[in-house]
Amino acid sequence: MKTLTLQITAVANGGAGIAQDENGRTIFVPYTLPGETVRAVLVEEKAHHAFARLEELLIPAADRVTPRCPHFGACGGCHFQHARYEAQLRLKQEIVRDQMQRIGGFSQIAVPPTLPNPTSWAYSSELVLSPAASGGFGLWFPTEKRVAAISECPITHPDLVALLADIDLELPTLRRLTLRIGDDAALLAALEVEDVEPPELTVDFPLSVALILPDETAVSLIGDSYTIQAVKGRDFRVSAGCAFPPSPAAAALVVEQVLAFAALTGAERVLELYSGVGLLTTFLAPGAADLVAIELNEDAVADTAVNLPDADNVTLYNGWVEDILPALDVQPDLVVMNPPAKGLTRDALTAVTNLRAPRLIYVSSDVATLARDAKFLTRAGYQPLTIQPIDARPQTYHVETVSLWRFSDSAGHRV
Repeated sequence: MKTLTLQITAVANGGAGIAQDENGRTIFVPYTLPGETVRAVLVEEKAHHAFARLEELLIPAADRVTPRCPHFGACGGCHFQHARYEAQLRLKQEIVRDQMQRIGGFSQIAVPPTLPNPTSWAYSSELVLSPAASGGFGLWFPTEKRVAAISECPITHPDLVALLADIDLELPTLRRLTLRIGDDAALLAALEVEDVEPPELTVDFPLSVALILPDETAVSLIGDSYTIQAVKGRDFRVSAGCAFPPSPAAAALVVEQVLAFAALTGAERVLELYSGVGLLTTFLAPGAADLVAIELNEDAVADTAVNLPDADNVTLYNGWVEDILPALDVQPDLVVMNPPAKGLTRDALTAVTNLRAPRLIYVSSDVATLARDAKFLTRAGYQPLTIQPIDARPQTYHVETVSLWRFSDSAGHRV
């Protein structure tokens, strides 16, 4: 294996440091920071780039710190524990700017500094695990290419790590185990299995257990099939198969940014897509004349009904955005989209842009798919005004963005 001495100049989406070899080929080196000189071993070579393993840190960056977790560098859950938190925020801002330019083609775009998470450690109310070959549950260790047990996880709520040590579960068809803790400290274990036959289980401590079906709806096996999460003083029921931000503090930042961009006066018609359990709906509805929301997950729709019991100006549809939206007679003043990390399908983008709403807010948990979708939005006549990064998952490369777009048909754009 070839060893190189490299100068790290930037960080890529995914968390790896970027360098160039003597031929100008891009080399990706995980767990390195801009300004560092490292010795690295090539582990995989492609035509125009290569991947390397950090062998020795020759000149460290001033932003380098000692990681808190003993599994850091082996476990694939964190990527930035070796960087000061202020540096993580700068890196995420740069990643957003780079992805929007590299993938989206935006050479000039407003990307303000990343909003910091008030809680950068022990923030996650969710721990997603896989069965380990040696027994029990663990996280994926990419360097070892296996699921390995963990003794601690400093980004996760400590009660969930303690719960992991108490679980003794043997289900041959189990694919994934998700542990959640509610704002009321109630614990939930959600099981995803290869079949839909509910297993027989018993628990000897306070714990709810739910089975997540292939359509991401949940069946209660023991106790409740949901947790209660609190954001900005409001409680939200979140069923086991429904997505919800792992950091409630970051969820509040997203809500506040969406509301700031929306600037509702009470006269607007709002269309919300991928509305989930009604997190954004709850805060948008009081400022809108009326709000139409579309959500695929049936449990999330049911959760929304619980979370917004008195919202008489909200109409909620259950189904695919690309199926429901073209059939609706709606002319929104504002569209708010919060899709899964994979972004929008082309059919969904077409349905959205055909509405030609004056303003659009796109909440994204994957800047690469945001940049891809941004190209489509631009061709359809939308221009980004600003993209605000939010640190929803500290110590990882993941960054949440809330972007504001304005439509102009002056050039006669067509989708």
